[in-house]
Amino acid sequence: MYRAPLEELRFVLEELLGIGQLAACPALADYSDEVGASILEEAARLAETVLDPLNRPGDREGAHWSPEGVTTPKGFKEAYGQFVSGGWQQLGADPRFGGQRVPQPLSSAVQELWGASNLAFQLCPMLTHGAVHALEHCGSAEQQRLFLPRMASGEWTGTMVLTEPQAGSDLGQVRTRAVPEGDHYRLFGQKIFITWGEHDYTDNIIHMVLARIEGAPEGVRGISLFIVPKVLVNADGSLGGRNEVRCVSIEHKLGIHASPTCVMQFGEERGAAGYLVGEPNRGLEYMFVMMNTARLAVGCQSYAVGERAFQQAAEYARTRLQGKPVGAGDAQRLPIVHHPDVRRMLLTMKSCTQAARAIGFYAGQQLDLAAYHPEAAARAAAQARGDLLIPIVKGWCTETANEVAAIGVQVHGGMGFVEETGAAQYVRDVRITTIYEGTTGIQANDLLGRKIGRDRGAAMDALIADMRRELQALEGGESAPRETRDAALQGVGLLESATRSLVGNLSAAPERALAVAVPYLKLCGLVISGWLLAKSAAIAAAGRGAAGREFYRSKVQTARFYARQVLPQAIGLAKIVEEGAASVSEADPERV
Repeated sequence: MYRAPLEELRFVLEELLGIGQLAACPALADYSDEVGASILEEAARLAETVLDPLNRPGDREGAHWSPEGVTTPKGFKEAYGQFVSGGWQQLGADPRFGGQRVPQPLSSAVQELWGASNLAFQLCPMLTHGAVHALEHCGSAEQQRLFLPRMASGEWTGTMVLTEPQAGSDLGQVRTRAVPEGDHYRLFGQKIFITWGEHDYTDNIIHMVLARIEGAPEGVRGISLFIVPKVLVNADGSLGGRNEVRCVSIEHKLGIHASPTCVMQFGEERGAAGYLVGEPNRGLEYMFVMMNTARLAVGCQSYAVGERAFQQAAEYARTRLQGKPVGAGDAQRLPIVHHPDVRRMLLTMKSCTQAARAIGFYAGQQLDLAAYHPEAAARAAAQARGDLLIPIVKGWCTETANEVAAIGVQVHGGMGFVEETGAAQYVRDVRITTIYEGTTGIQANDLLGRKIGRDRGAAMDALIADMRRELQALEGGESAPRETRDAALQGVGLLESATRSLVGNLSAAPERALAVAVPYLKLCGLVISGWLLAKSAAIAAAGRGAAGREFYRSKVQTARFYARQVLPQAIGLAKIVEEGAASVSEADPERV
């Protein structure tokens, strides 16, 4: 049974990040910690009582396809109705279209509750939020008027439609055609891996589709973005006739069975009516607005599943009697949590989940500062840092969450390998998070090529300087856990040296830099999270906040474990980054 970690969420939001200070930004003036706490409590109630009970039954039943459409598992449609009536889709949307603007870290916290309790369910509102975000930034006034109020409310849902059978992640190979016709276009083509591309939740689904206008340049420079509604929308906002778009099948997947992953056909006769967003041939640029929102959200949903896997593993370890731990003396058999290695596994799960949560929320805070800070220089600096962090959050958090879920199975032993305990579902469900919205390799290439390479490492240098300065400042506090701080400082030094090495290779031998891109991304995630956990330990050791004494003691203990048993992996990763490139770049591809 899932229990929302409200104490932990509030600690990160209020004490570690201090997001209540964002109320100084005029756009967030109505926000306060009390408002955030109230929202979290209500979200937790829905997650625990409505979404979590549907998680395992939904996994077993799965979504169903027929020529008439897609049917979701029993109870999902009704749960979505409660989700919409509670106003949850409006959270984070622009108030001009019926939304409620709140800090991004709070939105991420709420998304975590949905993802932990029912990842398959969470994907639909997550993608709708991304589509709303893209239209807020790139849509015309008329497009915003017609689509955004009903999408922001959840009355209609949205999708992101990129992938084609021959293209995969290489969007320059997109072949879906867009033929001009009056004030709109007719689209022809097939798209695959479209999450929630068809369902029985709502009367309409708004597809955001990448296509190529006839005569456009080859490659990514010739891609445009189109709104393609499932049902056409009249000028007064009422629904018209069915558009020429349909789901021809759904995929049979390793996990997230309740979430329909659709093969979509656009235009079999006249073509699907589509409406150009912005200017022609700028579609990939516009889609990245939606994609960056989704990448941050996927990082969030991954550690959400990690949290759920940890909760189940910890409960099992506290009740499973097996063996007699060393040092137990004459005691009777004790729960396996008393075995040192089981404690090690649980602390690994717990500390890595807390680390991923901290870096995810911190990245969201940077995006808020970039959007709302009153000073232009501060906005620019925060935007650069947010851009730097997004591929790290997407790549490192998802890889880490996969490890956490796998450890959860190990804690259960043989019982974890059978479906009845439920531990296996988290491994199956979280596996996709390292793949969709760009694989870990794609995130690492983005981190190096677009972020580190763009400014020759200036944004990373600024972050390293801030981390070092803040960690050194912790020395003055008598209650600051010294060993946790010292380990974090060592990690910062390793990251600094590895970054210098990479920046040099990016210009002199880019193939060598890319050969160690993923290890570098993982190094970034480990070190930045280590900094945030060291700060958390200092705050908890001081113990001046609203949380209880036992909670603070647990925070210090968890951060200490991370510093001593997780963060030392940075030593090996830094060595790989600085010395391991040639073993890849000089390897014969034909003999791999």
